[in-house]
Amino acid sequence: MDEIKHDLQNPSKATHEDLFGRGITYLCIGFVSLLVFRALMGLAEGPVLPIAQSLMIQSSTPSRRGLNMGLLQGSSAGLIGAMIGPPVVIGLATNFGWRVAFYVTVIPGILIALSIWRWVHEHPGQAPADAQAKPAPINRWTLLRERNVLLCMLISCFFLTWFIIIISFAPTFLVKYREFSAADMGFVMSCLGAAWVFWGFAVPAISDRIGRKPTLVIFAPIAALCPIALIYGDSVSALGVVVFVTYTGLGCFTLFMATVPAETVPPQVLTGALGLIMGAGELVGGFLAPTIAGFAADHYGLPVAMWMSAGGALTAGLLALGLKETAPLVLQRRAGTGVQA
Repeated sequence: MDEIKHDLQNPSKATHEDLFGRGITYLCIGFVSLLVFRALMGLAEGPVLPIAQSLMIQSSTPSRRGLNMGLLQGSSAGLIGAMIGPPVVIGLATNFGWRVAFYVTVIPGILIALSIWRWVHEHPGQAPADAQAKPAPINRWTLLRERNVLLCMLISCFFLTWFIIIISFAPTFLVKYREFSAADMGFVMSCLGAAWVFWGFAVPAISDRIGRKPTLVIFAPIAALCPIALIYGDSVSALGVVVFVTYTGLGCFTLFMATVPAETVPPQVLTGALGLIMGAGELVGGFLAPTIAGFAADHYGLPVAMWMSAGGALTAGLLALGLKETAPLVLQRRAGTGVQA
């Protein structure tokens, strides 16, 4: 600390970059302090997606609701966060240092904030016609008695287990257990990123036509094949193709995290419902499950983690069987069939 004060009093002897780095080093002196800063970051990031999806549900036509929400939550996150962001940040860190890379990552957040301030407008009372027809609950806790909301919370817990375990363990699993080279591991992870972008909008778009429930029931078991393929896939090229075809879960995320609850609950409690579902999934699937998977992998081997991931997706698919259908086009077709009968 005395060194930092000395540099602040003698700026000619220390660059701003050095002061920033030393200051963060002083603040983050261990695992606990890093955990605290990560928690503060989560407090800021957590509400973003529920609010963004609430805005999307207000702006989308019913026939394209799944597609639009998938582009927001699935494809854009995969394109920027999984394919463009990592190589750009790593390249900056390699050539200019990790501090410069951290500085640069601030720029997108500032641009997003300015864009929201400039172009996003509130639409009080505006919501899809099917959502407006539902009476608002007296107590927000009654959301837990809504079957779709409760099931989506459970599906979120198990599907986040599938996702977090794959992205957390796959690089180590491929290098240490499968003995892939770093380049081959990078190729497989790139295929996962490409699949994230494609299935992120394709699965929700399919649900607009055939329904949310059958889409989840079909694509959740397909997603369960992805971690199994990582265990048994032979050649690197064949494994890349298989993981691209089977990494369908990111498209399912939009349905149980946003679209189904948005078409179930009244608009007055929509953001709260989305936050409840996403928060439960992050707590169980994003924290507890990978912790348990790590201990299990230490004792029984890395393949155990992949089997846990597959089990999470399969369980999510079974839970989806209990959902009530909410897709507007499917409900309209059913209503028309009923009238004709």
